[in-house]
Order: sequence, then structure tokens, then C-alpha cells
Amino acid sequence: MSKDTRQRYRVSVLALLVLGLASAGAAADSQGEWTMTGRTYDLQRFSPLDQINTNNVARLQAAWSFSTGVLRGHEGNPLVFGNVMYVHSAFPNIVYALDLTKPGAPMLWKHVPAQPAETIPVACCDVVNRGLAYHPSGKLFIELLAGDLLAIDAKTGKQLWRVKNADYEEGSTMTNAPIVIKDVVIAGISGGEFGVRGRVNAYNVNTGQEVWRAYSTGPDSDVKIGSDFIANYPSHKGKDLGVSTWQGDEWKRGGGTTWGWYSYDPQLNLFYYSTGNPGTWNPDQRPGDNKWSMTIFARNPDTGMARWAYQMTPHDEWDYDGVNENILVDLPIGGQTVKALVHFDRNGFGYTLDRTNGKVLVAQPYGPGVNWASKVDLTTGVPVKNPQFGTTDKKTTEKICPAAIGYKDQQPAAFSPATGLFYVPTNNICMDYEGVEVKYAVGQPYVGAIVRMFPGPGGNRGRFIAWDATKGKVVWEAKETLAAYGGALATAGGVVFYGTMEGWLKGIDAKSGKELWKFKTPSGIIGNPMTYLGPDGKQYVAVLSGIGGWAGIGVAAGIGPEDPTAGLGALGAFGDADKYTNQGGVLTVFALPERVASR
Repeated sequence: MSKDTRQRYRVSVLALLVLGLASAGAAADSQGEWTMTGRTYDLQRFSPLDQINTNNVARLQAAWSFSTGVLRGHEGNPLVFGNVMYVHSAFPNIVYALDLTKPGAPMLWKHVPAQPAETIPVACCDVVNRGLAYHPSGKLFIELLAGDLLAIDAKTGKQLWRVKNADYEEGSTMTNAPIVIKDVVIAGISGGEFGVRGRVNAYNVNTGQEVWRAYSTGPDSDVKIGSDFIANYPSHKGKDLGVSTWQGDEWKRGGGTTWGWYSYDPQLNLFYYSTGNPGTWNPDQRPGDNKWSMTIFARNPDTGMARWAYQMTPHDEWDYDGVNENILVDLPIGGQTVKALVHFDRNGFGYTLDRTNGKVLVAQPYGPGVNWASKVDLTTGVPVKNPQFGTTDKKTTEKICPAAIGYKDQQPAAFSPATGLFYVPTNNICMDYEGVEVKYAVGQPYVGAIVRMFPGPGGNRGRFIAWDATKGKVVWEAKETLAAYGGALATAGGVVFYGTMEGWLKGIDAKSGKELWKFKTPSGIIGNPMTYLGPDGKQYVAVLSGIGGWAGIGVAAGIGPEDPTAGLGALGAFGDADKYTNQGGVLTVFALPERVASR
């Protein structure tokens, strides 16, 4: 790194600290590395690197690329430690180590975990994987689709241990990125469409031995709710709500799966995650609030005990999985600085909570035409539902906004402490929905609904927005033809990056939303851009492209557009995606030309 580069770097970081805008979570060991899925525990997806900035991003060029050898949906992002980049793939979840000190970053090692092909059809919405986790002892962790948590030696690529956390034969799979906190690694499960019972499990990083498990449904002892649990609202008070808010034993197949993103506040010693839809999608079969599906949890990572919980969508009637990321930021609200948690839910509302106690401070629609509810009552914490857009197995409810895929799905937002804004890649999709009676059988689909999705207000199927979480308002937006289904990255250079389903990686001005640069990658982007400082002292930006996920399942799995209800309704909205992009599995890395980077 040149002297000028180091000086600019120190000034940039110092300025943020002086302004009191430092990350709420632990910073990465080196500001130029990317050591966990969101770079830091707070999931802000912000980098203090500023070599690439609004003045020179237009000159950004592809530096090198790498094929994962897998042609399904590629979510998540690589990790970088020192001079090594670690890359993961969709099923069969190959892990690569790449040497950044050499031209083209050749492979140091490749690990291909053995998994049965029978797992593939059990994954409801493509065979994606959202990334790796790392422990300072030199261990990498990945959740395998078939249900195993795998520990790998980061130096050699050899398996250290492998434990069973889910069972694909029962409909339970694993797609999310685990999180390492102290000496435990915490993993979740997928399978809400198969009548599984959601949970998170913590394992010892050295041995793989289970330390604790916490369910999303069931008695308080299973959900790990104790005497110090904070219940802010009447609907959250009472014993064993994970049983009493369900009919009969429906809680045993209650969904509430945990396949989203995890964050952590070291000062509060709380980790945050959210739970998914209740099983089945047919609401008539499960009267009640169906706790604790659709819920943000704060837990002690040492014991798993819940500190607080907040349910966004009680008695979900629309498959508004609550699993989207919880970003930890200290925000000025009501004349004081609040330890906040910001969550963009599938249901179309952007929530700002006090992360110390789970109380909702702001809840406003971030998508156009939200109609299933008129507002969230801040006194009760409960959404005010519009009966016209409720669903049932007695009829088809039409023109519900948003659709089951949500105004935002798994694609993570970013936060810039320089602007105080959140940058949110979104969908603009609505739907028709009909409940269908369904009977439970182990390992068989337990969906119970027919869904047809279509473009939302205005006809554009995606938007990229800047959001003020203190007011609950959109500051600016950029419309996209297809969904902005890739994650966001904010940088100290004033540039925000995001990807589109067509395959464009875009760089935009964080203040105005003006497009400054774009590059067409080999396949649609549903992965998350990241940035790092290479051994040569240059800043690089990297992104995985590989169309897939729920929105891109038609291209990824070769499903035609003939039936608009196929792919759990996704083909109705994205049946033409194959006209914009092809399958792929490619990492593309970008840098400034030498003469620009040296200035």
C-alpha cells in the first residue's frame, strides 16, 4: 500500500470515528479484509476503503474471474483473510481457496463435500448457499444442503469435523451462512414448505459438539424463553405461546425456519436472527398468531436464551417469511442516540427497533402499494390488516401487494455511516393467492397454497432505494426491469454497488442514486458484492453471478413459463428471465487501471 493510500485510508476511518458513526459491531481485524458475511457482525455491509470513489468508479475494469463449476443460483459472497480469498458454490457446496498474491488468483485448494443428489428436489427455491463463516483458529464453516455443518481447515482444505444438523429426508435442508461468536458456530435450517419445525443450533467450533438448540415453536423450554424475557406487547405476553397460539399440534410442523442472515452485538452479547413462515401456507388450517414464526429474536449466544422477540406478521396469510437481515446501527431518534436494529421485512414494512429490548420505534412501508395492512400500530406492535386482502382456502384473493416473495427477499441491504442511509435492493411484485387444504406427510411438500405473482405498481419488477430509518421514508429510488435480487455494498468512497437479475453490477452515487458505472457479468446476480484490499495495495470489488434463487428458479432449474403458478408462483413474475440471462457460476473481480489506482 502506498504512503498516499495509507494516509487517505487513515483519514477516512478517523473521520467516521470522530463523527461517532463507527459500526455497532466488532470491526474486522483488518479494514481491508472481509472476514464474515456482512464484513462486520452488525451486517452493515459497509467498507471504509475509498480508493474506488465517485470520481473514478467509471474507470473500473474486470481484473480477473473464476468459475465455480456449478450452474445454479449463487448467493452470498467470498471472504478474504490476508492474501487468501475463500469462495463457495451452490450445491454441492464446493469451497475454494484462491491465492491473491499471484496473477489470476490460482487455487490453493478445493473441497468438494459428498452429498446425495436426492437433496436437490427438497430445496423449495433452488439449491443456493449464502456463504462461509470463519473462526480465528483457522477453521471455515459451511452449512451443506443435505443438512450437515462442515468444518474445514482454512490452510489445507481438509475436513476437520462434520455433524448432522438437519435431515433432507424429513424435508429439512440448510442454505444460510452460519455465524461464529466466540467459540460457538450457530447454524439454522430451511424447509418451511415441508412442515419442519424451525430452530437454531450452536456447536463447539473445535469439536462439533452441540452446545444448545432453540426452537421457533413449542413450549417456552424449547424456545428458550425464561424469566428475564422482555415482552413489550400484550400479544407477546403469556406462557408457552409457541403452543397456545396454534391449533392442536400444528406447532410441531410449524415452520418458522431460520435460513436468513445472523448479526451480533458484542457489547450487549446478543445475536439477532429472524424466523420464517408458519407451515402450512393455508391459514385456515392454523388459526391463531402462530408464534414464534415471522419473528425477530435476540438471544444470548452463550446459552441460547431469548432476551426478547418481536413478531412482524402474526397469523401469516401470505408467506411473508421474516428471515431478512437485521442490521445493527446506532441512530438518532427522538433527540437521542438509540441502539437500533433495522429490518426490511418481506411484508413490505421497514422496521426500526430498539435492539436492547425489541420495542418498535418506526414501521413504515418501503415498497409501493402495500395493501395487506394499512399500518403497524406502534402501541400494540400489531399490523392493522385489511380484510379485503386476507387469504383463505374458500376463494382466490387477488392483487395482494407485496407477493409472497416480498418487496425484499434474502438480498441484504447495506448501511453507510457517511450518509446515514440504508441501501435496499428490492422486488416490486404482487400476487393472487388461494389457500388449499393439505395433509402432512414426513418429507413431503406441505405448502397448501396456489400463488400467481406478477409485476407490481408501475410494471417495473425491481427498485433500488435509499432509506432513512429514523423517519421511515424513501430518499431516492432507481427502478429496475427485473428484481434487484442481489445484495448491496456501501463504501467510504461514496459508491454503493448492487447487482440485478440480468447480470449487471452497478455502482451508484450514495447521495443521489445517480448511476456512475455498470458491468454485465456472465449470469444474473443474486449474490452480494464485497470489496477488499489486495496484497498489491489496490482496492478490488468482487461479486458472484449465477442466476437462481426463488426469483430465478425458472432459469436455474429449467422450468418454462407455461404455468404461472410454477416455482411457488415465481414463473408468473419472472417467466421471461431466460430472455435476459443464462445459467452461470462465476466470480468476477474488478479494479481500477494502474494509472488511476496510483493517484
